[in-house]
Amino acid sequence: MKIKCIRTHHLRDHLEVPFGFSQWFYDTRNTLWVEIVAEDGTTGWGECYGPAEVYQAAITSFYAPRLLGKDALATDVLWHLMWRASLDFARGGVMMGAMSGIDMALWDLRGKVLGQSVSELMGGRYIDEVPCYATGMYFKEMPESDLIASIVDEAAGYQQQGFTALKIKVGKNLSFDIRQVEAMRKALPNMTMMADSNHAYDLPEAIQIGHVLSEHDFGWFEEPLSPEFENQFRQLQDKVDIPIATGECEQTRYGFQRLLSTGGVQIAQPDLAYCGGPSEALKIRNVASSMGINVVPHCWGTMLNLAAATHFLASGYREPGRKEVAPPLLEYDRTPNALRDQLFEVPVVVKDGIAQVPTGPGLGVTVNKAAMKSFEIRETEVKDPIHVGLAPAGYVASVASH
Repeated sequence: MKIKCIRTHHLRDHLEVPFGFSQWFYDTRNTLWVEIVAEDGTTGWGECYGPAEVYQAAITSFYAPRLLGKDALATDVLWHLMWRASLDFARGGVMMGAMSGIDMALWDLRGKVLGQSVSELMGGRYIDEVPCYATGMYFKEMPESDLIASIVDEAAGYQQQGFTALKIKVGKNLSFDIRQVEAMRKALPNMTMMADSNHAYDLPEAIQIGHVLSEHDFGWFEEPLSPEFENQFRQLQDKVDIPIATGECEQTRYGFQRLLSTGGVQIAQPDLAYCGGPSEALKIRNVASSMGINVVPHCWGTMLNLAAATHFLASGYREPGRKEVAPPLLEYDRTPNALRDQLFEVPVVVKDGIAQVPTGPGLGVTVNKAAMKSFEIRETEVKDPIHVGLAPAGYVASVASH
């Protein structure tokens, strides 16, 4: 089953109300989708997490021409073909992010050809439902007292929708962060809560906030420190009781081996649309498992990435194992995103805070291609004129902007 065509789709949606976190504000949602077509017409879809324009160039000009005519079902072989092609100058970063979207699309395609879901291809499902935690509570431009009230109201709304867990943003400033944590716990005493600073703190600040989170029974402290300072995670963990979670900025099994070997991280968080795709996420899980560390994927974007993360969690063994094991948690972004909510004929079904693991072939979600066109900024297509063999490097059949 040969690859005959690879398309990319840069999609964008403008937000009515911008929202932010510790690093910057969003006023648009962007994503890059990868569409891979086999010679029998079967299509697989994947998603890249990060800068869509850069990923589109990397896939169209570099990776796609090298994949044309190759066996579409040979996911591991193709991953290493891409890895070796860019190894000398791209062991991580945006090139790996581009590989991730391609790899996800290949898993979707392979599942459709074989009539199996991605979780079945990953070894089978331990569970058919995955509890979600609602990600939201972002910052908005308003006075801090009003912002805290707004965040608490938003969180209460998720509780009313059936969610039993959620994740707030911290990292605005220490005074605000402490008041927000206190207000959240007072308003929702029985809710499972996590906090994410998006690497906003230095070590002394992280220690201070870590103690506050522990006192208010938060489940984990996410990205408390910059990913540049791996050794500080162990220093932080030695000073606080709350579990440390991180890894959305990390890629490949090699990167996670370095990160986790410091001993300061209890929860690994690769993003399947950035870490190297499902193929590499499985290897990352094996590395983490060998250290007794569980993996809870970071998940941002559309239903493609959400479906991949759902399959990954459903197929994962939870360390160390027991009869009544605690279920994994799936990150479910609740910020406004038409690209997630309006472009799928078959989405991941989430009801009362519980995601149903898709049972259809591949990722088990279906893109609405007609609806997609109104959000498409630029489409590229690279195809093999004879459907076999390697097309000339840089062969691009068409590039369309909208």
